[in-house]
Amino acid sequence: MRIVLQRVTSASVSIDGCVTAKIGRGLLLLLGIEASDSAADGEWLAQKLPKLRIFADDSGQMNRSVADIGGDILLVSQFTLHASTAKGTRPSFNAAARPEHAKPLYAQFIAQLSAAFGRAPQTGEFGAMMQVALVNDGPVTLILDSKTRD
Repeated sequence: MRIVLQRVTSASVSIDGCVTAKIGRGLLLLLGIEASDSAADGEWLAQKLPKLRIFADDSGQMNRSVADIGGDILLVSQFTLHASTAKGTRPSFNAAARPEHAKPLYAQFIAQLSAAFGRAPQTGEFGAMMQVALVNDGPVTLILDSKTRD
């Protein structure tokens, strides 16, 4: 599983012109699920994300987590995170999990993240055409990949 994490002051998801989820200060997580991913990948990410110290303390140092600041999380599925652009000019999405594999892992990841964070994240809709709006804070953007953990 691959996540692009953005520290935000606000973020929202709209489907068909209607806002379906929104948060204030917190994390926007774009989640890509690969064909070889399993529940263990989700568990590793779910345990790590709420504890990442990427919010400023009183000294301006990144020493607080989203849980520490009482922030929110918005999770959006995004299969394009596993695109390959190595050949030609049209991305290949062969590494991305097929929906029948990805959708259950996405639902399971929501449960894993809810348990680790102590409350459910706001979410987009799996497989929907969504418009994501955000105000990146910092900007702070990180990439986490469960396949490169040590």
